[in-house]
Amino acid sequence: MSKTALLFAGQGAQVVGMGRDLATTFPIAKTWFDRANVALGYDLASICFNGPDSELTKTENAQPGIFLVSWVAFQLLKERVPSLQFHATAGLSLGEFTALTAAGAMSFEDGLRVVRQRGRFMQEACDSTKGGMAAVIGLDETPTREVCAEAGVVLANLNCPGQLVISGEVEKILKAVDLAKARGAKRAIPLPVAGAYHSPLMAGAQPKLEAELAKAKLSTPAVPVISNVTAQPHTTVDQITARMIEQVTSSVQWEKSMRYLLAQGFTRFIELGPGAALTGFMKRIGTGVQMLNLSDVGSLETTVNALNSPSPA
Repeated sequence: MSKTALLFAGQGAQVVGMGRDLATTFPIAKTWFDRANVALGYDLASICFNGPDSELTKTENAQPGIFLVSWVAFQLLKERVPSLQFHATAGLSLGEFTALTAAGAMSFEDGLRVVRQRGRFMQEACDSTKGGMAAVIGLDETPTREVCAEAGVVLANLNCPGQLVISGEVEKILKAVDLAKARGAKRAIPLPVAGAYHSPLMAGAQPKLEAELAKAKLSTPAVPVISNVTAQPHTTVDQITARMIEQVTSSVQWEKSMRYLLAQGFTRFIELGPGAALTGFMKRIGTGVQMLNLSDVGSLETTVNALNSPSPA
């Protein structure tokens, strides 16, 4: 039997209009958007559907917005393919909260609320520091780590072979970009982000997130959820709390997480939420696997047809 993992989108995947066609086509989707608005006390759905982009890209809106659209995609998938079984979940950065919620580790309302507050706390950390990030394309991990050490920045995301993201103070990021190019990177590009995510500059968000997580009721996940920090499954509720706090300042070990799942025999991966970045990463990590994604009505129909097809993956 093939093993299926659900993957959930991270920040940066947001786009004005996300989820709108799902909400207008499927009553269950609209119900979840309405439920989110009630839980949060403001119209997050309208920001997802109509923007403006300046509002949607605010960390405190982008994070719960992506969580919500990803959750709606998950609910529609379960409704349209009731026989679907999944055997693990994982999510990129904030997507790890969606992965935990999908695995039953917390309720939808708790997950949404924690992610909303996480976005606020991270924005506050951004505002109090002068941080930035850059993508490093076409340079291996070892020379990139050497660049980071020389420039005084850190590796924030290890997404897939040839695609890494660095994080730190703005001036040091600019130095690292030049060093990476000198080391042979195909491209090294500063990213349009509010601050230095997944770096020590985000430490101010951690005690606030810890207090917020303490308000949520956490349970042992029904299936393994892969930690961004360790690239291994969470094991206990206490460990979930510790790792999700640590994740704010730690590197996202996405490639190692996917290689762990591949080594466990997973052959089908379904990306849920806006965009298809995780699908692109997997194409550079593993071969011979079925990769599906669900972000809108069109991709929902494609994925449902593929899952209902009697032919082997």
